[in-house]
Parts: sequence; C-alpha cells; structure tokens
Amino acid sequence: MVKVTLKDGSKIEVEENSTILDVAKKISEGLARNATCGEINEETKDLRYTITEDCNLIIHTFKDDDLEGKKAYWHTTSHIMAQAVKRLFPEVKLAIGPAIDNGFYYDFDIENPFTDEDKEKIEEEMKKIIKENIEIERFTLPKAEALKLMENEPYKKELIEELAEGEEISFYKQGDFTDLCAGPHLMNTGCVKAVKILSSSGAYWRGNEKNKMLQRIYAISFPKASELQAYLDFLEEAKQRDHRRIGKDLDLFCFSDYVGGGLPLYTPKGTIVKESLQKEVEGICRKYGFQKVSCPSLANISLFETSGHAQKFDDELFRVSSKKGHEFVLKPVQCPHHTQLFASKQRSYKDLPIRYMESDKQYRAELQGSVGGLSRVYAITVEDGHSFCRVDQVKQEVINMCNIIRDFYTSMGLWEDHWVSLSVRDYDHPEKYIGSKEDWDICEEMLQEVSDELNLEAVRCEGEAALYGPKLDFMFKDAMGREVQIPTVQVDFSTPKRFGLFYIDENGEKQTPVMVHRAILGSYERIIALLLEHFKGNLPIWLSPVQVKVLPISEKHVDYCRELVEELEEAGLRVELDDRNEKIGYKIREAQMMKIPYMLVIGDKEKEAKEITVRSRSKGDLGNMDLEEFVEKIKNQIQNKQ
Repeated sequence: MVKVTLKDGSKIEVEENSTILDVAKKISEGLARNATCGEINEETKDLRYTITEDCNLIIHTFKDDDLEGKKAYWHTTSHIMAQAVKRLFPEVKLAIGPAIDNGFYYDFDIENPFTDEDKEKIEEEMKKIIKENIEIERFTLPKAEALKLMENEPYKKELIEELAEGEEISFYKQGDFTDLCAGPHLMNTGCVKAVKILSSSGAYWRGNEKNKMLQRIYAISFPKASELQAYLDFLEEAKQRDHRRIGKDLDLFCFSDYVGGGLPLYTPKGTIVKESLQKEVEGICRKYGFQKVSCPSLANISLFETSGHAQKFDDELFRVSSKKGHEFVLKPVQCPHHTQLFASKQRSYKDLPIRYMESDKQYRAELQGSVGGLSRVYAITVEDGHSFCRVDQVKQEVINMCNIIRDFYTSMGLWEDHWVSLSVRDYDHPEKYIGSKEDWDICEEMLQEVSDELNLEAVRCEGEAALYGPKLDFMFKDAMGREVQIPTVQVDFSTPKRFGLFYIDENGEKQTPVMVHRAILGSYERIIALLLEHFKGNLPIWLSPVQVKVLPISEKHVDYCRELVEELEEAGLRVELDDRNEKIGYKIREAQMMKIPYMLVIGDKEKEAKEITVRSRSKGDLGNMDLEEFVEKIKNQIQNKQ
C-alpha cells in the first residue's frame, strides 16, 4: 500500500500501482467522472499514471479555478482536431497544438489557407471522432524509433531531434491517429462533449518570421453544450466591446502604415478623452503635493545602464543614432530622468519629500506579432510619478499614493471591484533584483504595514516584485469580468544609491533618499482601451469628447440652434451642431450611435418658446427644459463625475 496526501491535507491508502483515476474513484464517483488530470508532487500527470510510492496528489477537474484541469481537456481536443484534419486533408503536416488560456490551437502545414467551408467540415469530423469514443493510449519510444515513426512529419522530427539521448519521448494514440506529445490527455475522445472552431490565421513556425508560414486553427471545448454557448455569448459581447472597433466608430484614434503599426494617432475627439483623463489625475495628484515636470524622450544609454534597465530590458530598447555620431536610446521608463532632476541641485532634509509627475511617451520594442490596438503599442503615453523622501516619510508617501488611486478610480466608477497584491521578491532567486537584502526587508515590511493600516487586505505574491523593490499592485475587473492591473506603488531603496543621490540631513551629513514610484492610470492607451470596453463606448459625460449634440429639425431652426451652441460653449460644454439637410430621425440615430450623452432636438415649438427638447442616450426623451436648467444639470453631472 502507498499513502496519498490530498490537497486538503487528508491522507488515504491505495494499493501500489493504482492510477490517479483509481484514487479519484476511491474518493467519489463524481470526482472520477469529472477528473481530467492529476498533479503528483507538483508534476502534472495523466489520469492513467500509476502511483508507486507515497506522494502528494491534487486531482484536477475542468471546473477548477486554476487552468491545469482545463488545459488537459483542451489539449486532448487539439489532438481530436488534428486527427480530423488528417482524415480530411491526408497531405497536411502537423506542427504543434497546445492548450492556451482560452481553448487551444493547432498549427498545420498545408498548401492553401483553410476556408470557412473547410473549418465547418473539420468541426463536423471532430464531432464524429468524439462520438466514436476512441480510447487514448500513451506509449514511449527511444529516439531512433521515435524518428522513424515520425519520418513523414518534418516538424515532429525537428522537435525529436532536439531532445537529449535517453530523454523519455512519449506519444498518444487514438485509433488511426498518433501524435508526439508530453500530455496529459483524457482517457478517451468521448470525454469531450461540446466543441467549436473559433478562427484561423497564419502563424510562423516557432514564431520566427524566417520560418515557413503555417495555418493555425483556434478552437475551444466544454463538458456541456450550455457552457459552450455561454462562452460564445461572452465572445460576442466582447466583440461588441472591442476598443478597436469602438475607437474607430467614435473617431477617437487610428493607425497608419506610413507612421507604423503600434504607433496610435489620436484624433481631436480622442485627444479630448486623453487630456480629460490627464487633467483629472493631475488635479488629484496636485492635492497631494505632486508637481508637473517634463523630460526629453531621448537619453544617453549610460542613464539606463546605471539604473539597470539596459541590462534587464536590452531587447526592448529602441536605439537611435545619426550620421553625425549621435547615439541615444528612446526612453523605456521615466524614473531615471527624474533622478537627474533631483540631482540638479543640492537638497536639504527640509525640502523632502520632493514629488514629480509627468505624462509623456515611453518606447518599448515589443514583439511585432504581439502589437495590437491600444493594449500593446510601441509608443506608450505613461502617467508616471516619483517621490524622493526620507525613510521616516516613506509610509506616509505610500499611503498618500494609495489614497490618490482610491480617489481616481472612485471617480472612474471602478473602485468597488478590486483587490490588492503585495508583490514581493522571489526569495529563492535574489540575483534577479538589485539592492541589498536589508533594504528589501524594510520595504516589504513597510508595505505590509500600509496594507494593514488602510485595510487593503493585500495578498502576498512572491516573485512579482519590480527590479528594484516590492510594490502594491491594484487589480480591477472590467465589465466582462476580466482582471486588469493598472495602478501600482513601488518602494525603491536601490535606484537613488545607484545614481549617488543624496540630501543633507539636520546634522549636515549626506543621506540617500528613498524613491517611491507610482502609476495611477498607467498608460493612457491601456486605460482608454479599458474604459471604452468597460462602458461599451458610453463614456461618462465628463470624458465624452462631445457632450451635447444640437439637432435642428429643419433649416429654419438652424439660426436658433447656433445661438444655443454659443451659449453652451460659453458654459464650458463640448457641443456640436448637426445642421445637415437630413431627417431628424436619422440625426438622432447617428448621435445615438456616436454615444453622445445628450441631444437637443429643436423645432418650431422649441424656437418659439425659447426652450429645448432633451434626449438622453440612456433614458430617451426627457421632455422640454429651460436651457439654464439643462446647463446646471449637466455641469452638476460633470462635477460629480456621474
């Protein structure tokens, strides 16, 4: 008999050479039906894996919060898809088919891209294979035999040839289909219940553009048809909320091949949104003593060598040179520049804390295939801030920054649904960080105290710290339930020492300041993408690039409408006049599509009474109103960030 320690700490005894599935059955038939794989001493294994000694065991199901159970399910379905493709297109060559965070994909070498008709046939063939309920068998081969088995699969041969001699090479067989794979897999194809092919695209072998372009098919599967339908509904809702579509529809930003991918261009309307966010966050930060600064986008590489960024992020640097001998780097971060502002003159302990804030472009050489929309770009407009302070001031500075985050995200309507991570170092690999152990200990203790005092209930996350220090990361959920990390506060004892920063203390001696980093809205690109998707384009009125649209019913009402526009502009509102010779219904529908918060419909009755008829994008017709009353109502909504 062997002793098996389960996830909850309880122990059971089973016969030696029992499988993980046998253990699941001993616990309950329900668990055995839902189990997809197991984790033996932190190694993920098949349900068919035999237990030969005492061990720790976690049995995973599809419904688990972690992805292990889902990935075994999805990886099995990827083999079902590969088998279906092979049946329909025998000449195809197989590449790889991993599970990903949402489903799986498989890459195929085939002469022509898959058509929509091809994908429908593949999906139907997958369903047939599932109905056939084919048993899935695992076996291993030595390297020479493995190469012989895969002699007609060049991509599999390449993977096998890279394996060291003596390394276990495993395969999975289901009926007439065999694939090179480390697993784990379900027991048979019938375990998969509902499947859907989602999309296809081109993909370079191993992600290298020098290699051949393959055809990738994305798909997903679920244990229940209802779960699949719920996911498809989620995807449709996400499509409606896609910030790229909304940004284009609302004329907020665009991209140009001449300018280059990953370099967004903000239109007049998009610039209003961006500047409104900047005004809001800077207004809150000024209340806590932050002063605005401006630094160049270029810097000597030595600046980032001293800070440590050049070594850690060398692949992400944009290097700039000229024929006149200039050698610069486009700044990837702003903190090193701010150290030089501090160092520009002698500082006294009485001057501290000194707080800088800046919203400016940073540049990161992201992988070309990963750039898309505003979520990942080369030119990032980052809202950044740094406080240089004494050790005894650090806690209050961190508290202030947490309060700024609270104030800003409350105004955005996002504060209620969040949690906080206390991101600390990886204690097993201290070489990944700069600074002394003593400084790190102090920093982490301070952040824990702040969490306790502010009731943040921060969850300690090892290995998530920044290069130079621990941090508090604030995690929010958007309208789709997706988790997003944007604001952060980071304590840094290391960078000031690397740059030799100092202030003169009360005894006339030099002391090194502490640097506290904070990002409230992070990058304007990411926050705009988040807000567009969260509000489905219906931005709060204070953020809307056009707050009021004036709609004359006919040409004879245009002059009065122009008077209204002037009065609204004098009141500080952002207003547009639609004086086109179009039917009023068309104008209203278009204004509604453009997510305009309020529309003023003006006809004979309104002109004669010197009134306005107000329509809301959310509530429809609000009836007649005096202009002064309307302006007061809108100003109140803007002031209160409604």
